Amino acid sequence: MAAITMEQQPAADEHIAGLRNRIDEIDAALVALWKERAAISREVGATRVAAGGTRLVLSREREILERFSAELGADGTQLALLILRAGRGPL
Repeated sequence: MAAITMEQQPAADEHIAGLRNRIDEIDAALVALWKERAAISREVGATRVAAGGTRLVLSREREILERFSAELGADGTQLALLILRAGRGPL
């Protein structure tokens, strides 16, 4: 990769700033979705318990783990575990 010249530096800095801004927007959306998903998951659990069922359905958790793993590999599995824990709390 060629070195950036002094003339190119301002354009590169501006490009990086734009990319970082987009990353910040994505992060904000992820946090909002994380919170929404956790709230919905807690409501599912509470509704299931109120109807006489169990708080957790392990087959459902397994489906989620498999989906994330298939899409993202080992990191997807770890991400899914964090997402599941956020919705149900620690076991």
